[in-house]
Amino acid sequence: MQNVITTDINYCQQLLKENKLVAIPTETVYGLAANAFNEKAVKQIFEMKGRPLFNPLILHIHDIAQLQQLAIAIPDKAMQLAKAFWPGALTLILAKNDFVPNSITGGKQTVGVRMPNHPVTIELLQGLDFPLAAPSANPFTRVSPTSAEHVAYYFGNRIPAILDGGPCKVGLESTIVGFDGEHPVVYRKGGISIEDIEAVVGKVTLVTENETTPQAPGMLLKHYSPNTQLVVSNTILDTIREHQHLKLGVLSFKNEFTHENVTVKTLSKQGDLEEAAKNLFAALYELDELNLDLIIAEKFPNTGLGASINDRLRRAVSN
Repeated sequence: MQNVITTDINYCQQLLKENKLVAIPTETVYGLAANAFNEKAVKQIFEMKGRPLFNPLILHIHDIAQLQQLAIAIPDKAMQLAKAFWPGALTLILAKNDFVPNSITGGKQTVGVRMPNHPVTIELLQGLDFPLAAPSANPFTRVSPTSAEHVAYYFGNRIPAILDGGPCKVGLESTIVGFDGEHPVVYRKGGISIEDIEAVVGKVTLVTENETTPQAPGMLLKHYSPNTQLVVSNTILDTIREHQHLKLGVLSFKNEFTHENVTVKTLSKQGDLEEAAKNLFAALYELDELNLDLIIAEKFPNTGLGASINDRLRRAVSN
């Protein structure tokens, strides 16, 4: 299974030019990438993930100038955000140019675009004459992968190649911002905090869920889910005692707990939200491998990236 993992950028460029799938590293999570302008290649993404066709994909570019080719009527505040945060964990939802395939956009007249902040993937993109469509490289609704090994576990040799760029440095998917006229609308909380967005463009509106016609990825209620049942708790010790007869896993922000039959993953002993975000999905993935009865996740401070972490935990709760 591991033989699909490679560091050969030229090889991966060739596969993509042949309209095959390649898993790519970004600073947020690993993506399942294909030639965005080839319908057959894009269809493979949806099939591989088991992703609904109405759920739009994000285009990945390497130069801000490419934005003018993919989108029209770009608001001034969109350009302000791009200049402030690209390359980085920001996706912009904009009115699409006619040649952007409807298969990318879920049939909508808008398209999501971002420039990833990862040197390996920037080099990969620079050698291609098309952008890459790349949702997270995991089966639909499962925990997002933050290492090449996670992708290999999910898909094995069903993918021709997994381009290894090391562990993801941000660990949460991009923040997605669209526009109602000139007014910014956040469709998904992510690796850039709402506070940082508002520091550039002023007050934003939050619209973070749509089960039937999502304007952006990550808007479905159930997402990022481990196989193990998960609950979110404000009072970890009380919840542990309530379920002490079970084999438990605990996802803690900064505190460590010692209880019999409890496996604890502490995301940041220093209480650093950026470090916690980076470690979130990897810790969930590791706990999910232990055949536990229940994972108890601590609710995070609802500020900065803590709000993004809480969003992921809420969507990970099994229904």
